[in-house]
Parts: sequence; structure tokens; C-alpha cells
Amino acid sequence: MPRINSASELEAFRKDILSKRDPKKPCISVCTGTGCLALGAAKVVAALKEEINKQGLENKVGVVDVKETGCPGFCERGPIIVIHPEEICYLQVQPGDAEEIVSQTILAKKVIDRLLYAVPGVDEKITRESEIPFYKNQMRNLIGNNIKIDPKKLDDYLAVGGYSALVKALFQNTPEQVVELVKHSNLRGRGGAGFPAGRKWEFARNNPDEPKYVIVNADEGDPGAFMDRALLEGNPFSVLEGLTIGAYAIGSHEGYFYVRQEYPLAVENITLAIKQAEEYGFLGKNILGSGFDFHVKVHRGAGAFVCGEETSLLASLEGKAGEPRSRPPYPAVKGLRGKPTNINNVETWANIPLIINKGADYLASIGTGGSKGTKIFSLVGKVNNTGLVEVPMGITLRDIIYKVGGGVSGGKKFKAVQTGGPSGGCIPEEHLDIKVDFDELAKVGAIMGSGGMIVMDEDTCMVDVARYFLNFLSGESCGKCTPCREGIRQMLKILTNISEGKGKEGDIELLEDLAEATRDASLCALGGSAPNPVRSTIRYFRDEYEAHIRDKRCPAFVCKNLISYHIDPAKCQACMICLRKCPAEAITGGKKQIHVIDQEKCTKCGTCFEVCPPRFHAVKRLSGEPVPPPIPEEARILARESKQT
Repeated sequence: MPRINSASELEAFRKDILSKRDPKKPCISVCTGTGCLALGAAKVVAALKEEINKQGLENKVGVVDVKETGCPGFCERGPIIVIHPEEICYLQVQPGDAEEIVSQTILAKKVIDRLLYAVPGVDEKITRESEIPFYKNQMRNLIGNNIKIDPKKLDDYLAVGGYSALVKALFQNTPEQVVELVKHSNLRGRGGAGFPAGRKWEFARNNPDEPKYVIVNADEGDPGAFMDRALLEGNPFSVLEGLTIGAYAIGSHEGYFYVRQEYPLAVENITLAIKQAEEYGFLGKNILGSGFDFHVKVHRGAGAFVCGEETSLLASLEGKAGEPRSRPPYPAVKGLRGKPTNINNVETWANIPLIINKGADYLASIGTGGSKGTKIFSLVGKVNNTGLVEVPMGITLRDIIYKVGGGVSGGKKFKAVQTGGPSGGCIPEEHLDIKVDFDELAKVGAIMGSGGMIVMDEDTCMVDVARYFLNFLSGESCGKCTPCREGIRQMLKILTNISEGKGKEGDIELLEDLAEATRDASLCALGGSAPNPVRSTIRYFRDEYEAHIRDKRCPAFVCKNLISYHIDPAKCQACMICLRKCPAEAITGGKKQIHVIDQEKCTKCGTCFEVCPPRFHAVKRLSGEPVPPPIPEEARILARESKQT
């Protein structure tokens, strides 16, 4: 491919690409993001290609293409394929389905019902991807193209309008005008803090010091979060284009992608994207003949959670220990190598081409007064439709969980939703109708964070939730400042004691004091936000803390030191199911003999409770109550005849 040297050459090349693509030609798009690959998507791709070859279609021009794409979001139902142009969406596709897909859907134009989305509770199947409730209730400005393009082919990105925003920025706007467009859009950083992106750009632009740097923060460390990963894997060119526009706006000629070590596919795709962009003339010297030079490198982080914080990331990028420093000076003034540096996360950069192409007013028209545009969340936990969702700012938590997520799984009752990753807050049902934006979430003790969202049901212990996240944060604290290092450690120690039945009066108040001190005195946002799980769970679920401390009882039957299992002799049918399934071999009994759980051997795993037939309901869970005395050996024989099951 010869280098493109002007805007007119780019448009001519784009027209040439589109002229060779028949929009009516069947194309099977297969999600090959990390989630679907883990579920066997690579085997599905191989099976489809083999079947196309077997049926003699590979040599027939215009018959069918197989496109390996990024994540479309519906991870609960992977592997996912979408057949264009009809937009037929098949879920949980297996290699064995390939023959039928090719022969029936591609050739015979018939839909395979068993692979379609089934509407819960009714006898209805949905064919089109956009009509599935999970997708229908989203606004996919950023991830909508993931299922349409091959992230390893720049031509695919150009075919959907890629790099048209860069042309507008370079040839129709001055750098100052680009900064003003971003400011006018009211785009706030999607990495967690929510600082206005345009103002951050302006600080770096107005700093006379040289050189200047731009950085993509792809150090996504929140457990269960994969928003940035999906964008880098599925559409790396959009992020790269946004970064290039940002570099032009602030006057930078060198940029970096700081990507987690645990994201090998994201690193592979962005590295290839950079290489192709250089070959086509979208990176390097004199980009598109504009006179603007820009070079990009990829740096792999070692996986430290604290390096998601800007100053820690900069230290790591310089080869130092990933530890934060006090601010000011901020990175826009003194950043990488002591020079002005603009850092935004992946999702923020991906919004830039959208703003340039559709205008600042378009983004500003979406969302609430203080939070504009869409936001990507990883919706996980006890919800029917887990996956990646992109919704407009201002949508309610209830709509995300019930309209997009399909409600709480297993018919359980909703208890709380945690937003903002391990440093986020837990929000109870009474606040489900709150609008999701930076300011409203803060009012109820939560944060937007980078976009993690974990749904919890009635079987969740909120004390254990707080302990879990504090345990994670304790291990990830860099230890540089005492308030964070010791504050988190001491809160974790108290929470552990409470969950083990060793809590005492005054522990709740001590937790509140430690949380306040840690929040106010820590050096960086890790320590400053670490108390959120503790403060929010005490605020909304104080009664659970009191039950653990005063009654030595876990209402959710989660904390193992506070629960026990026993078999009700009046209901035991000697069916031997629990005896066979017990992984600790803690159950004794036999045919026509009442079963007994040895409390010394019992690991509190709950297997016996789960496998006991509901019609018997013989296994009981106890919490805060004395364990019944063991049944004497001579009394264990059933006095009545029982039908063995």
C-alpha cells in the first residue's frame, strides 16, 4: 500500500475500498474478543471456513466472507455471530453449528431458531441484533462498530468512515479550535475522576515548555472491568485516531499507549494498528501532507493497580517504581520526563473522532447537565445479561439492570449494585432510580469510576463485600504513604474480625473514623477512594454489621465462621445425595439411616444445602444459633419406610 499524502488521496482511496465491497454480499461476523475466544470462537471461525470450503463456496465471488471482529458486548451469550446484511444474530454458536449456518442461512436464506435470542417467559425469538433488548436499550456510539470491522485491517476502519475526523482536524481547524470543540462538548474524562477533557488539553496546549506528550491510559485494573480492553481489541484505530487529534491539538509529537501486561490481544491489535497507520501515512512525518509529525509507542505495564493513577503511570513509564507523587504540579504542567503531558483513558480518546465528525453539540445533547455523551460499563454479577453495555449518561440504574441486564438472575431479590470498581460504593434498591452520572452517583456515596458495575442479590453479605474489596486494595496499595498503607490494612483487619465473629462494640465507629482519615490524608486517588466500600455499606447496611457483631450472625449465610449446616432428622429421607456430593466427606449415613454432618470436617461449602431435593428440605443453614447435638448412633435408623430416590 503506497503512503497517502493528502486528504484528497484518502477520500479517493476510501472510495476505491467501498467500490470493491458489495453491501448485499453475505458476511459472517464472528466475535473474537477475549471473552468469546475463551468460549471457543476460534474453533467456530475455523469450522465456518472449513464448511464454506467443503460446500465449494470459496471460489464463488460474492458468496460469503468470514470476518473476525471485536467484542459486541453480549458476553453472557458468546460465541456470537452476526450475519450481514440481514443482521441475523446467533448466540452461543458452536463449531457443530457451522454446517447448518452455511447451508441453511447463507444458501437457503432460512433462520435457525435454536440459535436466536429467546425472550424470557414468552414463546418468542428475535432475529435482528438491534432488536434484542440487551442492545435495543443501549446507545452504542463507541462500540457499535466492533462487530462490523476486523480490528487487524485498517481498510475496514476506513470503510466505516475512519480517519475522516483527523482530516477535519488537520485541514479545517487550528489546534486551538480543536481544543475549543472538546471543551464545548463538555466531555469529561472516562477514567474515573471525570475532569473536563477540554480543560486538561488547554492546560497542556498553553504550557510553553517542550516537548509535549500524549498518553493513552489503558491500565485497566478494576476486577471484572474490560471496557478499555474491548475498545483496544475491537477498534484500536478509533483510539489511535483520537490520540493523533489530541496530539495535534496540544502540540505534541510523541505519544504512548500504556497497556496492562494482562492484555496480550489488545497489545497485539494496537501494535498492528500503529504499524498500519504508519504505512498508510496516518502516523509519522508530515501526516497526510499537513506538516504535522506524530509518533506512537506501546508500553506494557507490569499489572500494578496503582499505575492507573496518572503520576504512578508516569513513574512506571520512566522506568521507576509505580508510585504516585503529590500534585500540583499536574502532568499537564510537569509530566513525563518533567514535560507537559496529557493523559486520558482509552474511552475518552475514542470519543474524540465522534466529537470532530458529528460536532460538539451532538455530544453535548446527550446526557445530563454535568455529564455528557455515553458511558461504557461492564455489567457483571448476579444479573441475567452480563457483558459490556454503552448507555447515555442520565439513564437510571434500574434501566441498566432491568432493561439492559434483564434483571437479577435466578429469580433472586436485588440487594445492591456497586459502581466504580473496588474503590466504588454499594447502592441499595432505594436509589435504583438515580440518574447515572458523575455528580448524582457521588451524592449517594458511589463513584462512576472507569465503568465497573457489579449487581448483587439477596445472598450477598455486605460486610464480606467490603472485606473483599479492601483485601484487593490492601494488596495493590504501593505503600508510599502511611494513611493509605495503614488505613486500608487496619480497616481490613477489623472487617476480617467482624466476618469471623470476632467483632466488638465500637468497631463500626472505628471503621468510620479510619475511613475518613484514609480518604482525607492519602496521597493519591487509590487511598482517597478506598474507603468507599466501607462507608457505603455501613451507610446503607448497618444492620448487617450489627448482626455480625452483636448476634454473631451473618444474615446472608456467607461468612463461614458464623454459619453451620445440619440435617433435620425429621425430614431426612436417607437418599444419600448429600453424602455422595460432599467434597469433604463430612457426612455419614446410609440407606434407611439418618445422615449426620460432622462439624469438625465440614468446610461450610454449602454443597449439601444445594443438592438436597427441595421436596425434602432436610439440610438446614444456621447462623447465630447453636448447632443441634449429634444424633445418637442407635437413633439414626429411620423408623419408617422411605422411598429411595
